[in-house]
Amino acid sequence: MRAAAPLGLRLRAARSVLLLVDVHERLAPAIEDAERVIAHCAVLLQAAALLRVPVALTEHCPERLGPTLGALRARVAAEAIVRKVHFCAADEPALAQRIAAINRPQIVLAGMEAHVCVLQSALGFAERGYRPYVVADACGSRRAHSHALALERLRAAQIPVVTTEMVLFEWLDHAEHPQLRALLALIK
Repeated sequence: MRAAAPLGLRLRAARSVLLLVDVHERLAPAIEDAERVIAHCAVLLQAAALLRVPVALTEHCPERLGPTLGALRARVAAEAIVRKVHFCAADEPALAQRIAAINRPQIVLAGMEAHVCVLQSALGFAERGYRPYVVADACGSRRAHSHALALERLRAAQIPVVTTEMVLFEWLDHAEHPQLRALLALIK
């Protein structure tokens, strides 16, 4: 007998939204291994563009933390950027409405900080019936132990923790996808 999985276990580009959480100019220098996090966020944005996965970016209190890093901000339309005051992006009415209007059940999350806004956003979207996936190598915290504990808590809450490559290959689905070469170039 087969278990039902209405939201699916594998990521599908046609069922996904990419949500980058709070990758701020002023916060990034304090994040451990920030260059890696930012590079993986950029890869996810490029892949989303190639595969037509809708994107949203959050900016938590940008008047204090600054805007999203310019290199990432330049890759999205201005209307895709949502200011927030809640740590949990799912609690932010404008973003919740935007995600609901996109009408896709899988939310791929990346950004800063893994143990605060990314964690709370993943939990919040799961509470609302979405299937969040947190991209471990595209998330960061100021301290390694905070990042590790966030991933541990996500797993305990049965929220999948994935890597950038896992996302890309699941979005591609097969070796004959017309964007395969373009996506391979992003990860080599």
